[in-house]
Amino acid sequence: MKKGVYFVKSLEEDFISKTLKGKRKVDFQKVEDMMKNKTIRLNTKSFGRKRRLSCTILHKNYLKTYRPQGIIFQTKNNPEYISPFDMVLLSDTKNIIVQYYRIKNNIHFYYNHQLIPGFERFLFRDFNKMIKKYPSPESAWKDVNKFRISHGHKELSKKKYRLVEYNEAVFHKNLKIKPIALFGYRKSSREKARKVGLPHFISTKKFYEKNRKS
Repeated sequence: MKKGVYFVKSLEEDFISKTLKGKRKVDFQKVEDMMKNKTIRLNTKSFGRKRRLSCTILHKNYLKTYRPQGIIFQTKNNPEYISPFDMVLLSDTKNIIVQYYRIKNNIHFYYNHQLIPGFERFLFRDFNKMIKKYPSPESAWKDVNKFRISHGHKELSKKKYRLVEYNEAVFHKNLKIKPIALFGYRKSSREKARKVGLPHFISTKKFYEKNRKS
């Protein structure tokens, strides 16, 4: 990726990535380990697809994240593909939950659905091509609703709109990174950043506003 591109890996409040072990959610990789080895390991298992690493690419029109805290980084590697929204919107179910806190103890159930046939139309190998097709969340929202309706689902309620406010960049190999900063609005996020020796920002939006010209 280009030098000025910033990625985000969202993490839970303890700054430890999680994975599924059977039906149980378990701790997987601490942010301290990401810092020490300059590597983020594959942790996501969902929708019947191979284990992967799901991140977000920051852009002026895509500044939200899956969770309100995490690590901001850069990498020389390109994603396998990028979706203009959370891929859960492509799952073949009517039971889509927006708030992570409502599913974090039952993610094996909510992430066990298959994806709607033809979902590949929303996957891009190149971020610039994705932005050209979907320059804003609004355009992606319209298209994914049309897609779901054409496959027998009802139009998504406006409550689900948050799921198109960030993109999903996917890697299939453990990712070498250059750590840049931690973000999060809690005091514990600031303390964690101080502990690992990284700058701290309240949000990715605040980070982007300060660093977009660098």
